[in-house]
Amino acid sequence: MPFRSLATLLLCFALSSGAQAQSLDGPSYANAEPLGTAMENWSYPYPVQMLQFELEGRPVRMAYMDVKPQNPNGQTLLLMHGKNFGSDYWANTLKAMSTYGYRVIAPDQIGFGKSSKPEMRYSFAMLAENTTRLLEHLKIGRVTVIGNSMGGMLAVHFARKYPERVAALVLENPLGLEDYTVIPAQQTTDLVRLEMAQTPASYRNFVRSYFPAWKPEYERFVEQFARVQLSGDYPRFAQVSALTYQMIYEGPILNELPRLTVPTLLVIGQSDRTVFGRRFAPPDVVRPMGNFPVLGRTAQMNIRGAVLKEFNGVGHVPHLEQPERFHAVVMDFIYGKK
Repeated sequence: MPFRSLATLLLCFALSSGAQAQSLDGPSYANAEPLGTAMENWSYPYPVQMLQFELEGRPVRMAYMDVKPQNPNGQTLLLMHGKNFGSDYWANTLKAMSTYGYRVIAPDQIGFGKSSKPEMRYSFAMLAENTTRLLEHLKIGRVTVIGNSMGGMLAVHFARKYPERVAALVLENPLGLEDYTVIPAQQTTDLVRLEMAQTPASYRNFVRSYFPAWKPEYERFVEQFARVQLSGDYPRFAQVSALTYQMIYEGPILNELPRLTVPTLLVIGQSDRTVFGRRFAPPDVVRPMGNFPVLGRTAQMNIRGAVLKEFNGVGHVPHLEQPERFHAVVMDFIYGKK
């Protein structure tokens, strides 16, 4: 497919992905300072530390924030971000939960945020192992894991592989609650070309599809993407983005849900209609997918003893859209399971 038609396809997808009524208007960032793939000049809400280790024989650095409370309650939260975000989008959760006495660990998984982005095959098993390496480095035993979107999938894989480390599990609009094998598989080279065809406008509309109500503070995510795109490192960034897409496609969690043995809370924004790989399937295949109200209730039935909290008028990222309620619900759940 010619490069120009790929760009057209991407823009058409953005316009049809739940944000039809939203305008593409916004800054182009054409004259902005480029941002390298390590995000060196991108601000995070708390100091960022690095854990260095080898991954498949190559040195990597895993970025993380470790926010310690003034009045510790002895419990630790581990936050797992989505595919299109770094750990900085947990800023309000880091602040709120540390105020409540929790130690909060928010890593950028390898391939994301300020962490290294090697071109390699990614898997949830690898990310779970990296996370365990971080917890061991910090001498942390059990944690309550909170995962959003792709991070929800990682949280399930982590809880299945290391159940002894998980005191409780919070799944916030996780991907993987339905069967993605109905979405045609994609060649990585084609995914890279689609990434390279993105524009700030098309990316803005894509991000808008996550949120029923757009707020000015969400523009930060568009700015970050647009500035990375101006960097000479962007082709590598696009390559890694394609590789992590394949990780999601190849790492389903649907059959793992009934096997979870840890207390689980599902927080589901009821206006979310996110469908992983939506652009690659015919409309009649996609139409019934992404119904998070139904997906959340089905997941609750499939996870033994799961608690479901439905957030009306909320999309894919409840901790950004209704932070106060999100944190209160998480607090109630954790204390109810002590």
